[in-house]
Amino acid sequence: MSRGDRAARRLYAWEDAEVAPRDASRVPFARLQALVDHVWAAEGLRFPPRVRPLPRQARGTVARATRLAIEAPAELPSWVLLHELAHAMSSTADGGNDGHGPGFVGLYLQLLVRHARMPRAALEASLTAAAIGFDPAARPAFLDRPAREPAIGD
Repeated sequence: MSRGDRAARRLYAWEDAEVAPRDASRVPFARLQALVDHVWAAEGLRFPPRVRPLPRQARGTVARATRLAIEAPAELPSWVLLHELAHAMSSTADGGNDGHGPGFVGLYLQLLVRHARMPRAALEASLTAAAIGFDPAARPAFLDRPAREPAIGD
């Protein structure tokens, strides 16, 4: 997650205002893979991304993810790990991804509700108020997707 991505600034501001205050927990690097494996399995998925250290030269990056790997520092807020898991779920092995689009935000919302026990209605209302589009029926990009209705905010 890079704080300099212009397209994502609104989402980051929303996270700072709505998500971070609801979850102050932090996960040490040594426990990240177990948490990734747990969330991945709880979502009915196989072959979770591997956690590896964030390179030192990635100074402006909090964490980053692809379908196959999550790069993280020595400690990470649990909601940031869920953010990165949503990136892994909205990406494909060939590098395709939804960026911070409605599919990603929909997956992230689902993870926050299920794994951080955050209130869905309040998060949906705050996303709508912030004009951040989300797909409430989002599914991982690498699964067969049924036809969907337009995302909220599209």
